[in-house]
Amino acid sequence: MLLVHAIFYLLFHHPPNQPPIISIFVFGPSCLTMEGFMISEMAKRVRDILSMFVLAIFSKVIGTKPYSRRSAPAEPESEANEGLSWRLAVEANNMPGWSTVPLHCLSHVETYMMGGQYEQDVNYIVEQIENYVSQVVLKGDGCDAWILDIDDTCISNLFYYKDKNYGCDPFDPGGFVAWVMKGECPAIPAVLGLFTKLVEGGFKVFLLTGRDQQTLAPATMANLQNQGFIGYHRVIFRNQSFKGKSAVVFKSEVRKQLVEEGYRIWGNVGDQWTDLQGECLGNRTFKIPNPMYCVP
Repeated sequence: MLLVHAIFYLLFHHPPNQPPIISIFVFGPSCLTMEGFMISEMAKRVRDILSMFVLAIFSKVIGTKPYSRRSAPAEPESEANEGLSWRLAVEANNMPGWSTVPLHCLSHVETYMMGGQYEQDVNYIVEQIENYVSQVVLKGDGCDAWILDIDDTCISNLFYYKDKNYGCDPFDPGGFVAWVMKGECPAIPAVLGLFTKLVEGGFKVFLLTGRDQQTLAPATMANLQNQGFIGYHRVIFRNQSFKGKSAVVFKSEVRKQLVEEGYRIWGNVGDQWTDLQGECLGNRTFKIPNPMYCVP
């Protein structure tokens, strides 16, 4: 509206004894007199009109561009970004001992676990492990060891946690035991491939788990065999002597015992930070992602 007023002002307004510019467009330069409007003055006013017109249009266009940092308000952080930030904090161990997945992160965790990114991340990590394995020179004395966690490292509990809102629901000990007893945990393909290469390469592979030996050992052993984990050196469960002790204490004691038996632990892989903390960790540790639960 201001632009329209400006154009009308310049076209119809004129100083005393000088014709308006509109009359020049209508009647031509014959309306000019020696005392009246000079041609140069007319040209200047026409130029002013065009300049204002172009400037107004240009300013309007610039002002509506989406990438204009001055005029565009900051967008609120989306739930997807909040979920990503939370998962990064978890995987970087900046939130040790967290209990459940925040409800506003449910959609992100579900998309991550089911949409292909989780599988891609695991595959990439296993590639790094295999690169390391290819550089290890075994002693050939039968004491070159490798440790793998079981739950969500070798075999997956994803289908169980899917029914638990991907970890948003509180941990249900009875429900988890019932799930394990079914023996239906599928192998994580990339880790199964790694396991096979380790066994064929001459490593003594130890599967170390916090599952209870008395109640869950038979179902776990059958599950592992059905999923192709054949050829390991030993499966080590939590027995009565470690009941009530933390995962770090339990697994540290087991690794320490292996070292005392003469084993060299070249690698240690787990989905929990407590798998990779404590004593006798091994030459290298590798973390498998798991944003669904935390074992303290």
